[in-house]
Amino acid sequence: MRFVQFNRVVHRWGSIIVSVPVLVVILSGLLLLLKKEFSWIQPASQRGGSKELVLGFDQVLEIAKTIPEAGIESWEDIDRLDVRPSKGMLKVRTNNRWEIQIDTQSGEVLQVAYRRSDLIESFHDGSFFHDKVRLWVFLPSAVVLLGLWLTGFYLFILYLYLGRRGRHSRAQ
Repeated sequence: MRFVQFNRVVHRWGSIIVSVPVLVVILSGLLLLLKKEFSWIQPASQRGGSKELVLGFDQVLEIAKTIPEAGIESWEDIDRLDVRPSKGMLKVRTNNRWEIQIDTQSGEVLQVAYRRSDLIESFHDGSFFHDKVRLWVFLPSAVVLLGLWLTGFYLFILYLYLGRRGRHSRAQ
């Protein structure tokens, strides 16, 4: 089999093999590109009254416990704190994907919203399904996709070269 034929076969079968994982990556990637545009995906950051951080960690936990949707009973229920001094607020991100935005000076709850961007990101990298799926399906799919890009680029350059050569020989 000639290299060009082999290249086409690899390109054809490779695209079929990676079609589902690549579709998941493309669709989730599109949503992630729009996460700042739609608060349904990721809640917009609010602004607090002051850039000074007055609250202590114990106060933050007590404030967060008052939000029923978040279901916080202890620090074990909190995934992370995201402090934004320039906006005068901090975000409490829970393990169940709720986000509480708190004014860093007054302790006022500025916003409570469900955060979908982390879930979408876990689809995007394959970790939603399982770490083994991420490593044994999504990673090989990325490698095959790179191969498809390379073989497609090669076929495109070959087409340009042969097309130019064919036009040149017809002109003489």
